[in-house]
Amino acid sequence: MSDKGAGRQPSESAAERARTAERRERIHALVLAGETRVDELSLRLGVSASTVRRDLARLTGQGRIARTYGGALATPHEPEPSLRERARIAQDAKDAIARLAATLVGAGDTTLLDAGTTTGRLAHHLRDRQDIRVVTNGATAALELLRAEGVELVWVGGTFRRISESTIGPLAEQVVRRISADQAFLGADGLVAGRGICEADLSQTALKELMAARAREVYVLADASKLGHAPFDAWAPLDRPWTLITDAGATPAQLAAFRADPLVEVVVAEAT
Repeated sequence: MSDKGAGRQPSESAAERARTAERRERIHALVLAGETRVDELSLRLGVSASTVRRDLARLTGQGRIARTYGGALATPHEPEPSLRERARIAQDAKDAIARLAATLVGAGDTTLLDAGTTTGRLAHHLRDRQDIRVVTNGATAALELLRAEGVELVWVGGTFRRISESTIGPLAEQVVRRISADQAFLGADGLVAGRGICEADLSQTALKELMAARAREVYVLADASKLGHAPFDAWAPLDRPWTLITDAGATPAQLAAFRADPLVEVVVAEAT
């Protein structure tokens, strides 16, 4: 009788791989949220410290975190891409998200529309609507709606931030404070469950928080690449009920932390 293969470990099942991937996504999100020690992560996840160390080693190898003595840290922030560079990424996913979001705007509604590429696509899908008001600080959205006769366009003035082609600052905030909206559609450079929207600039996050506060319903439009991702240091917390609209490319592991949050409803836009 051959003993070939004796001592070989059985291959990991698909279910086990899925659980491992989900656990690593949760660890990544916890590290981004500030839980950095192995013992803290072990207690939170109900797994051994050695399991946490193996997961941290894999996340480090992927460049998603940096190991420290006894724990881990989020990796340093990335260079901020321009709006035109972002527009070339995940185009189909962003359009699917935008199409779905457009169905949530009804006649007579006032909508706060954040700056960004996905929100710009949402504006595109609102061009032929009648009897709506769109308030936006995004140049892309404003240009999409400039000649939309059925849309009352309110341009939020302020300091123009060229890299994101948006207005920010005290003047922009003053306009938003004077408006009550049915919906706010917010973009994100990164989105972490339990922590909020990640952006490159504190003025951006301040305006997003204000938009969320002035709307009856809050939606965050984020394709799969943004989920669990924290490329920068500025945050807009989401401490009220809100809806994540993402695309079908989002994995169960990416969505698990959002679905576990009682404040979040998750909607997945299927490509058409």
